[in-house]
Amino acid sequence: MPSSQPDPLLLQLGSHRWLVPLLADLAAHRGARFVELIHRLGLPRDSLTRTLEAAATIGWVLRNPGHGHPLRPEYILTETGAAAAARAAKIATAQTAIGLPPGAATRWSLPLVAGIGAGHDRFNALSRLLVPATPRALSQGLSALGKCGLVRREVIDMRPPTSRYDLTRSGKLLAEACAV
Repeated sequence: MPSSQPDPLLLQLGSHRWLVPLLADLAAHRGARFVELIHRLGLPRDSLTRTLEAAATIGWVLRNPGHGHPLRPEYILTETGAAAAARAAKIATAQTAIGLPPGAATRWSLPLVAGIGAGHDRFNALSRLLVPATPRALSQGLSALGKCGLVRREVIDMRPPTSRYDLTRSGKLLAEACAV
């Protein structure tokens, strides 16, 4: 029987598009300055600011106290952030291995892949698993995963017709990285 609870860490990691690459980078470099993060991750200043604020709100990232200039802050991981960053690094490695660019995942991509990998293969089962997600968000997430080659949709000829979702080989690699 598949789990009926979504992984809360995956929901948090998926809450911002750049959280996974950011945490993986901070873990790999044991902290970084703002400008270094912009250059290494290749994202706009505003996106990085929002992602750092979100990570700080969750309690994963903080400014390195007593280091650097106030206009050139350095960011480091907290203890809870280090645990989340280890998982993010595993996911980022899997994304690189399957050729998925960093930040290509939508908010619900990781929970959807994990849910399908756990045996929730129907839309309504995924909808019940990921309760805060709207049907539109799930539909867009599933179609985006299909375009990335991570999820396959099979239409079953019944009355009424029904759909079943399955992971491709790349999707299974990502699901393994998302697993606890």
